[in-house]
Amino acid sequence: MASSSEIIISNQTHDGDSSVQTLTSDKFKGDGYYGRSDGFHTVQYNVDGFIGTIVVEATLAIEPIATDWFTVSGTTHTSASDSDANNTGGFVYNFTGNYVWVRAIISNWTDGTVKTILLNH
Repeated sequence: MASSSEIIISNQTHDGDSSVQTLTSDKFKGDGYYGRSDGFHTVQYNVDGFIGTIVVEATLAIEPIATDWFTVSGTTHTSASDSDANNTGGFVYNFTGNYVWVRAIISNWTDGTVKTILLNH
């Protein structure tokens, strides 16, 4: 079966005012939506000067409400300062699950740019 690649978030820059910001992407179809049996997903976070945390959340619900979402283990990317090696570059995380929907959450965001967050499955 053909794989799917989507941009979840693109070109988001912090206001630069030291405030703490949070951004939640729209929901995107995961392997479970298509009935695929392997459940293999890859996410890539491309950031520049990023200080904050990015995670993937998923749900098994067809029509999710706020309490249906949970953080996918092994997808957390954190950078705490300008000198942190995780604040610039591309970072790839793999996860497995027959998730119907997935989304990205940027939290505790105090500086930098999220160039793109890509989802492949």
